[in-house]
Amino acid sequence: MTPEQIDLVQDSFKKVAPIADKAAELFYGKLFEIAPEIKPLFKADITEQGAKLMQMIGIAVKGLSNLESIVPAVQQLGRNHSGYGVKEEHFAPVAQALLWTLEQGLGDDWNDKLKEAWTDAYGILSSTMIDAMKEHEKEDEMPVKVSFFSKLKSMFAPA
Repeated sequence: MTPEQIDLVQDSFKKVAPIADKAAELFYGKLFEIAPEIKPLFKADITEQGAKLMQMIGIAVKGLSNLESIVPAVQQLGRNHSGYGVKEEHFAPVAQALLWTLEQGLGDDWNDKLKEAWTDAYGILSSTMIDAMKEHEKEDEMPVKVSFFSKLKSMFAPA
């Protein structure tokens, strides 16, 4: 992302933050409309989940100026989401719902440059999450194999 894009995302989020509750409501309404198969993944109170979402977006947006500082948290978020049943294909409708929500919240301030900046920001964050999800899924598979082979090896090891 360019410094200009980072500024655009950060400045625009400052305008959305005061209406965070409404933005979260709009986001989840749109997400469940375009991807109803995602709704069962949300077991907690959606209002509480919306507050967490907006808080997480706020932290990520603030951290765009220093991506290295937020990468570990974004990776952990990806690992956590893997455990919730989130799949790589879920990220596209989330992007669509996010951009639509921002357009609604920002009204006349929404434009092509802002859309591109948010798309790039989401792309960086989501790809980091997806990579961490994939790594986490590989790690989850490994202990079973390692454990099996360790036991097998110990059975045939000289006493």
